[in-house]
Amino acid sequence: MNNDEQDRDTYREFTEAVNMKPGELSKWLETEESQHVGWRRKGKQSGETVGHESGRKIVDLLRRKRAELSAADVKHMRKVVGYVHRHMAQRPSGDVRDTKWRYSLMNWGHDPLKAPLPPPGGPSRRALERHGAPPRSRRGPSR
Repeated sequence: MNNDEQDRDTYREFTEAVNMKPGELSKWLETEESQHVGWRRKGKQSGETVGHESGRKIVDLLRRKRAELSAADVKHMRKVVGYVHRHMAQRPSGDVRDTKWRYSLMNWGHDPLKAPLPPPGGPSRRALERHGAPPRSRRGPSR
């Protein structure tokens, strides 16, 4: 797989993992809940958390065209996809509406209360929204 194909795959995975719109994420990042969750860099007791900083970068990435993205932007997109997938796998039981787990994911552009991520290798969320899920008879074994 060449770099163009990898970047295209990364872009697709990023747009599937980030389910918040730029304005929505920007508004969220202004809230107190957003600013009080997450990990702070070593040696910094105050200041912005890593996730909050990432959220600001995500807003910028969402507002740019794919052709304008740099190698550093694509690298950050991979980081976002990895974070969202790892933390979705750690979903706590019960109502997650007002949890640090959800707030942290939202800082990274993913609100877990919205539609779930499609299975890896399956149709994209946008394709599912456009066409709906395929009939059960045409779905794979894990869908």
